[in-house]
Amino acid sequence: MRSITLLLSLLILCALSSTIYFQTLYGENHKAIVDSTISANLTESTIEKIIPAQSATNSSHKLKVVSSFYPVYEFVKKVGGDKIDSLVLIPTGSEPHDFEPTINQIQAANSADALVFNGLGFETWINKINTKFKIDASSGINASYINNLTKSFDPHIWLDPVFAKKETENIRDGLIKIDPNNRDYYVQNSKIFINELDTLDKTIRTDLKSCKKQDFVAFHNAFSYFAKRYGLNQHSITTAGPEEEIKPQRLVEIIQLAKNLGLHVIYSEEFIDPRHASAIAQEIPDAKVLVLSPIEGLTKDEQEKGIGYIDKMKENMQNLMMGLECS
Repeated sequence: MRSITLLLSLLILCALSSTIYFQTLYGENHKAIVDSTISANLTESTIEKIIPAQSATNSSHKLKVVSSFYPVYEFVKKVGGDKIDSLVLIPTGSEPHDFEPTINQIQAANSADALVFNGLGFETWINKINTKFKIDASSGINASYINNLTKSFDPHIWLDPVFAKKETENIRDGLIKIDPNNRDYYVQNSKIFINELDTLDKTIRTDLKSCKKQDFVAFHNAFSYFAKRYGLNQHSITTAGPEEEIKPQRLVEIIQLAKNLGLHVIYSEEFIDPRHASAIAQEIPDAKVLVLSPIEGLTKDEQEKGIGYIDKMKENMQNLMMGLECS
């Protein structure tokens, strides 16, 4: 009987040793732990402790996620939280419309786990980057043409809080696909931010009820979705983009338009020379220039103060309500 017991013990030890050696193929550090355990007292519970430790190491890897430019970058951070290392390709203090990535920036983006971009043609350089995973934040959004002749889309969906919700959901779904182990975390974070966007949407609707006017003059036509959502009429100094040359005739047209509509506020942007808006305002009695931000970046001061997307939208509303003569 004693010899049978000894034989069974040896067989069990051999079987366990084989199983343990297979598990250690994932890394030498695990083999060292198992070998030292065998020399002491190898039990089934010891093996159960080693294998979960290995899984925890894999799940603790933070995704490196590169976002194309500021609003997308913030949406990604809101969803990804501390489970990701979030980087932005276009510096948050730069005008993104005429951006072209450098070779170093392309290489940095290629090394990331994922690239998140706004889409709708905003990032004209997107095909230069070969990240393994790309998340198009505009997927499923019913976008409008900004130019019917060229059939080019208006990319400024982030300025509409309802569309910003959809972008957030697309980012959430993309991160879950790449990192399913943290699904619940991403879902919970997205719910929190979507609730903030819902509150913003309701506040805007309430604030605009008291306005006497519905027309406003923005610097460039970035607010089409916003205006349509809230029943406003956007006019813009330039329709081609903030980097395009503005001809004197266009300034004359906007001056006449503003006078006809009885507008006394002309809007500029934080990264644009305000001289065009100022030139128009000088020709209109009691007119002034305020900022209506397309939220395509943050100034250095805003970054230092921790100002974010919701804050910028609220600032826009304060300035817009002055132009619309809201009570």
